[in-house]
Amino acid sequence: MAENEDIFHRAARRTFSGLTEDAEKEWTGPFYFIQAADPQLGLMKAWREGDCDGGGDEWSEEVELTKQAVEAVNRLRPRPRFMVLCGDLVHAMPDMPFREAQERDLKVALKETDPSIPLVFVSGNHDLGNTPTPRTVEQYCSAWGNDYFSFWVGGVFCLVLNSQLFYDSSACPQLKEAQDKWLEEQLSRATSSKEPKPKHILVFQHIPLYLKNPDEEDDYFNMQKAVRLNLLDRFKKAGVKAVFSGHYHRNAGGCHGGLDMVVSSAIGCQLGEDPHGVRVVIVTADDVVHRYHSLEQLTRGMDEDLRKLLQSGGKKIKETV
Repeated sequence: MAENEDIFHRAARRTFSGLTEDAEKEWTGPFYFIQAADPQLGLMKAWREGDCDGGGDEWSEEVELTKQAVEAVNRLRPRPRFMVLCGDLVHAMPDMPFREAQERDLKVALKETDPSIPLVFVSGNHDLGNTPTPRTVEQYCSAWGNDYFSFWVGGVFCLVLNSQLFYDSSACPQLKEAQDKWLEEQLSRATSSKEPKPKHILVFQHIPLYLKNPDEEDDYFNMQKAVRLNLLDRFKKAGVKAVFSGHYHRNAGGCHGGLDMVVSSAIGCQLGEDPHGVRVVIVTADDVVHRYHSLEQLTRGMDEDLRKLLQSGGKKIKETV
């Protein structure tokens, strides 16, 4: 990455600077990345006080947790190929008090990430608003880069999606149509015999398709069933290996029909019994293996069996949340 390149705006023109098809289309052996979600500066105090609709007037706890995550990731050897943050970067919705200050303080914490580790940002409902508009999407893109885009890493094709456009696009139907068209083009290209065949296809979005089972009822924390089943069908036909998400502030997910739905808990506020943490994801020629690590645990390094898997490119071990 060029020294003067803005690390918060590498996603532009629906691709990602430095992780392009031309540079990264060839499989070069096993690697790993870090999936994080929901630093959501401002939620912890708001949750304790029962005022989650407010913007959150205190976020020092989340800043410290984000700094702890960055420090732990920076110490990992070898370093991850990238770190993706799967949405809800801050708690304050667009145009709410504290929004700009929360974004500013999050960027200060994230700037300490080692320059060799690209930061990939995914938009969440708090970043765009529960019912996004063209203006709130533009505000997000001005702060964090494109809301949807693709990139390649070591022969693996990655799609970052704006899940809020699937959830409620009533105020911006044209943006939803544009993403749908783009997504279909990307999935078609990835499976075309005329294009480079990716070793795996991975999807990153904020809202999970489901929490435990594709047939579960609609919930605030999952995608509506009709939308969910449509996306699952499209992803399975294209050979998508895994979908990574956050939003739930707890670990969840499942594997159905060969597609892994990975729901990771938060760097920030926990709504269940999980510790503050991130997920280590090992990518081998045959599989994608992942495990959630607490921030304290990650400070000591990734689990030894994952390290050995990365070094050997060997057989699959059991995934654990």
